[in-house]
Amino acid sequence: MLAQDSARLTSLKGTHLEENVVNQLLSLASGVLMVIAVFSGCAMNPVSGRPEVVLVSEDQEKKIGAEEAKKVEQEMGLLKDEKFAGYLNSLGQRLAAASPRKEVDYQFQLVDMNEPNAFALPGGYVYVTRGLLVLVNSEDQLAGVVGHEVGHVAARHSVQQISKQGPVAMVFGVVSGITGIVSPLVGNLVGGIGNVAQSIVFSPYSRSQENEADEVGQEIAARAGWDPAALSVFLATLEREVQLTSKGEHKPSFFDSHPATPDRVAKTAAHAKQLHRADQAPLSASRDVFLERLDGMVVGPRAANGIFHGDRFLQPDLNFQLRFPENWPHENSPQKIIAVAPDKEAAVVVGVVAQGNDPLDGARAVEKAAKTEIVSKTQRGTVGDLPAAHTRIHDGNATVDVTWIAYEGLVYQVIGMASKKKFDTLLPIFTSVVQSFKPLTAAERASIKENRIRLITAKAGETIGDVAARSGTAWTKEEMAVANGMTVTTALTEGQLVKVAMTEPYVSRKRR
Repeated sequence: MLAQDSARLTSLKGTHLEENVVNQLLSLASGVLMVIAVFSGCAMNPVSGRPEVVLVSEDQEKKIGAEEAKKVEQEMGLLKDEKFAGYLNSLGQRLAAASPRKEVDYQFQLVDMNEPNAFALPGGYVYVTRGLLVLVNSEDQLAGVVGHEVGHVAARHSVQQISKQGPVAMVFGVVSGITGIVSPLVGNLVGGIGNVAQSIVFSPYSRSQENEADEVGQEIAARAGWDPAALSVFLATLEREVQLTSKGEHKPSFFDSHPATPDRVAKTAAHAKQLHRADQAPLSASRDVFLERLDGMVVGPRAANGIFHGDRFLQPDLNFQLRFPENWPHENSPQKIIAVAPDKEAAVVVGVVAQGNDPLDGARAVEKAAKTEIVSKTQRGTVGDLPAAHTRIHDGNATVDVTWIAYEGLVYQVIGMASKKKFDTLLPIFTSVVQSFKPLTAAERASIKENRIRLITAKAGETIGDVAARSGTAWTKEEMAVANGMTVTTALTEGQLVKVAMTEPYVSRKRR
């Protein structure tokens, strides 16, 4: 209000009020603003140019961002070696140079998630998932999305979200019902459940924040030499993707944390017309060059992370398999595999806890982390031909069955946990999971496949449907149309590149 009053007073100059009186009032208003800024933790927002109450300093913002960035890397996984990662950083740094907020050390990373998403953490950490790249069809569109996230950082939107921060149960949503039986001891055993899903990553921005990030992101993209209208084109593609996949199991996506509005595409298209695009050459000389950067990117689950065939989990790089309970929803993250009972009152959690060939090293690692006596209560045994150790822990409302298996230099931890009232009934299921752990055969390893983006050259007059039919793509023609930003009946030109998803055998990088 004081800022508005100051603007009104400025407009009074030249009216019947004496100019010196107006100047005195302006000085008083400015002084009051300065006092509020000093004593109420105010700062000038680099985007709006207005003072705002800030509960988090820039140093604190950087510290929070660094801490959350570690969780993203540990629990979601980053693709650092992929050929796209360096390109993404180059594009991001050029956008960052055009940001109204210069003092941030921006970092741009590719996240190993199949869901189409992009998000930013405090302190300039910006992430794009490989699932989102499947839907991108030009460098301008990617610049629009990344510019949008830079806009959130520039306007300190994620800092504004911190007041609403609170852990949610799981990024993937499958274990929200079992957190009530997770005590500190059990938490140490399973390594935490869903710690990465903080609200500063996945809680929705407000409509005003989204509109501001759209506009600022488009302005940043235009100043950096990209077409600001491409953002609206990509948002339209995302809307089509949501409509196409809305009938299946819901997974977090861009529109979960970036709420869509009916007029958002129209607003961004209109705003783009008001912007001047700087004369800078793109990083990719053409659309074809950009699409070639996507060639080979995995679509869907990556076999390198292990892959599910029904209830069987196969890990070709680590050369093991096990079978999870039938009809238990499951998720695979870099740190652990979690399967949850349909009633959400029990779970199986599998992960690596130590290096070595002694299964008791797993018990020792947990004992050290939990600061609770475990090793003395653990008995040695075998699982198949593999050395193992086993214990059972009664803790609070939960009973936890823990088995450590030593295999090829790593100690695996297999946990079955349930409420005490259900544990005995579920024990045979937990035991069957443990006993299913065994090495892969050569035939099983050879059977593992994954889908990758490949580029097909269209013939004159073909449609997306025609290319889908002759290529043998793993996508339906409708999925392929959305991924290419076209319709099923769009007429293609001779030599036009089209993205398809091809099913290919997985060649393990660690076991050739």
